[in-house]
Amino acid sequence: MLKLDPITLSVMASALAGIAEEMGTVLVRSAYSSNIKERRDCSTALFDAAGQMVAQAEHIPVHLGAMPEAVAAVMAKDPRPGEVFAINDPYSGGTHLPDITLVSPLAPFGEIIGYAVTRAHHSDVGGARPGSMPADSSEIYEEGLVIPPVRLTDDILEVILANVRTPTIRRGDLRAQVAANRLAEERLRELCERRGLMMVLAAFDELIAYGERLAREAIRALPDGRYEAESELEGDGQSERDIPIRVAVTISGDTLTFDFAGTSDAVPGNVNCPLAVTRSACYFAFKLLLGVKVPANAGTYAPITVLAPAGSLVNVRRPSAVAAGNVETSQRIADTVLLALANIADVPAQGQGTMNVLTIGSPEWTYVETLGGGQGASSRGPGTSGVHVGMTNTLNTPIEALELEFPLRVERYELLDGSGGEGLHRGGDGLVRSIRVLAPATLSLLTDRRHHSPQGLRGGGPGRRGRNLLNSEELPAKAIHELQASDLISIETPGGGGWGAGGRTVLRDEAAEEGTVSSCGQQGADRRERCRAHAPVGGGGDGR
Repeated sequence: MLKLDPITLSVMASALAGIAEEMGTVLVRSAYSSNIKERRDCSTALFDAAGQMVAQAEHIPVHLGAMPEAVAAVMAKDPRPGEVFAINDPYSGGTHLPDITLVSPLAPFGEIIGYAVTRAHHSDVGGARPGSMPADSSEIYEEGLVIPPVRLTDDILEVILANVRTPTIRRGDLRAQVAANRLAEERLRELCERRGLMMVLAAFDELIAYGERLAREAIRALPDGRYEAESELEGDGQSERDIPIRVAVTISGDTLTFDFAGTSDAVPGNVNCPLAVTRSACYFAFKLLLGVKVPANAGTYAPITVLAPAGSLVNVRRPSAVAAGNVETSQRIADTVLLALANIADVPAQGQGTMNVLTIGSPEWTYVETLGGGQGASSRGPGTSGVHVGMTNTLNTPIEALELEFPLRVERYELLDGSGGEGLHRGGDGLVRSIRVLAPATLSLLTDRRHHSPQGLRGGGPGRRGRNLLNSEELPAKAIHELQASDLISIETPGGGGWGAGGRTVLRDEAAEEGTVSSCGQQGADRRERCRAHAPVGGGGDGR
């Protein structure tokens, strides 16, 4: 096998990552729905012929970590060059039903040398409620159309479109995904023509090996031992009772094991998640330790083992409902894993710990939004305000786009100053978004951290809890309501935990002057306006 020198390998790594990023650009610019073209709730990646991730765009952590299972499910169907496969089944490599994944074999010279993968959150895939994110579902069949790994022929496309509320938008978004996959093959062909097929295939293997070497070196730098933590989910949509999540992290040499024994059994509501989502959350927490210089590919996660009891909350069996598992449970898993790792590593305090999923819709339209909040502070400085944290990495929907597309009016959208936790470094502030409904619709809320505050670290204070309000009535973390024209929905998102005790509190405006926070940390009114707009999205401290 051809061996690449470090400079050539770096060039090839950038070229392959560039293909994945361009796939994402094509998908975003070609999509019909605001959920993809504005919020960018989508992800793209390249895999080799063995189904190992080689390169990914810096998109959504919960999407990317679960992609390998989807590719494996498609490979079992004996795909051929030129075909496109669709899948959203959480029990066959999907996450939850709105996330439809398209997988295309890459065969620029006739033989399959890899796979292009796009995953996008579609704002409706059928089911009992508009938006396909019902807070009250108890079986997966209530959440939408289940698509096993299947060739996306014209007939299959018509079946999909016959089972959704907004077929024209769904057709446009699926076509955008197909276009992104086709672009990947074109760009891969060009790369092979410039560098040679053998060099490209060698780069696949060496990038994966390089990621594994760096990951194992990072694990060896941590002290061997067993480190435990536990946290909770605030209800499942059927009750408001706390649901325990427990993890034990075992480090042994250059391997890392996450064991979720002791976590709750599957629950009647929809906060259950498949093992692929649990793996994604563990991968995200581990990648945070590695920093931005380590590529995210199959090798990076090779030293990791994830154990979860079959039939538990974090390794659920069909036909349990899973709509919120991908959004809320994944956040709580990541927070719990990071809490365990905080015993031995420099990690941030807890961020808002929820995606604050707001869905409003009718048979004619569906609006889906995840809302940013406070990021946890760290030893390096204050947490960022008004950003998506952890397993999500989306933008907001601009007010102009929202009001143009839906019968909704935004009446308030700003940071909740002071909602971040106190400390040597303050936690980031949450935000409030108030939306007036101008036509009858159904509301579904999937949120968390309404009873329990995001915790600080090293003596830092907790962030403020979030709140959900319908007019003046406070709603639980998970809720369904029928809305009338003129109803006002207000979501107050949690602040991040503070870091460090003692000393004077470092204000974000001061930290901005010192150059320790991002562009969302500008002074005064300018800072608030920048954070209200298309906020630069930061994940949970992973360098995004």
